[in-house]
Amino acid sequence: MLKMEHLRKTYGTFSLDCTMEIRPGCVTGLVGQNGSGKSTTFKAALGLISTEGGTVRVLGKTPQEFNVKDRQELGVVLADSGFSGYLTIKDIVPILEKLYDKFDRAFFLEQARRFRLPEDKKFKEFSTGMKAKLKVIAAVSHNARLLILDEPTTGLDVVARDEVLELLREFMEKEEERAILISSHISSDLETLCDDLYMIHEGKIILHEDTDVLLSDYALLKVSEKQYADLEKQYILRYKKEAFGYSCLTNQVQFYRENYPALAIEKGTVDEVIMMMIKGAA
Repeated sequence: MLKMEHLRKTYGTFSLDCTMEIRPGCVTGLVGQNGSGKSTTFKAALGLISTEGGTVRVLGKTPQEFNVKDRQELGVVLADSGFSGYLTIKDIVPILEKLYDKFDRAFFLEQARRFRLPEDKKFKEFSTGMKAKLKVIAAVSHNARLLILDEPTTGLDVVARDEVLELLREFMEKEEERAILISSHISSDLETLCDDLYMIHEGKIILHEDTDVLLSDYALLKVSEKQYADLEKQYILRYKKEAFGYSCLTNQVQFYRENYPALAIEKGTVDEVIMMMIKGAA
């Protein structure tokens, strides 16, 4: 569905070099700190910015080969884009009908009501959360094959985030060959939605793992200095000095449970894995 190989872009001291693949039937998450390269990756994949090397293919084509009809196969939400502030939902409907041959007017309006979006209110008067909801609804309302969503849940409260994630799950359930690439700084969203996760730091992919594997096999070992000295370290990905000794990130938690039953072991969350991959020593 989407494949990048060493896609490169430089802004001053920032350098992106990204390799990743989004497969049919999968929801793939891209996680990382602000400024790590998530938005640059999305814009480069869509051909919205020039690149300095590498390759990207979206639905089998380069962004330069895309025509108007090809772009209808994509549903896109970018963090710094949106509708004109003077438009209402009633104004947006005929625009979307002209842009997308498969735009589903009834579905779009049904979802707007579901998310309690006023049809006659101007977009500029929407709250941040309402704007986020409308952009996602528009992206899923024209039978796209691939969604590219940059921080789509920003500004939403817990209930609204859950509603949007449910909408994305429903989108995937309708067609087996659909796919989603999504970024979010709220890791719990990605843990429940994504099949696999890429972690990006300073423009480089530092980890790619199936979400189920990450949540089941990754863990933090909390060890004293003596325990650390005696520890078999071949399955330690990162370690960090702490007041009590060391925190160690492993992707083989069962090995340590079986061979070091006295160790304190904490289940790894996406946030903890990100922090250890970035802050920990190899």
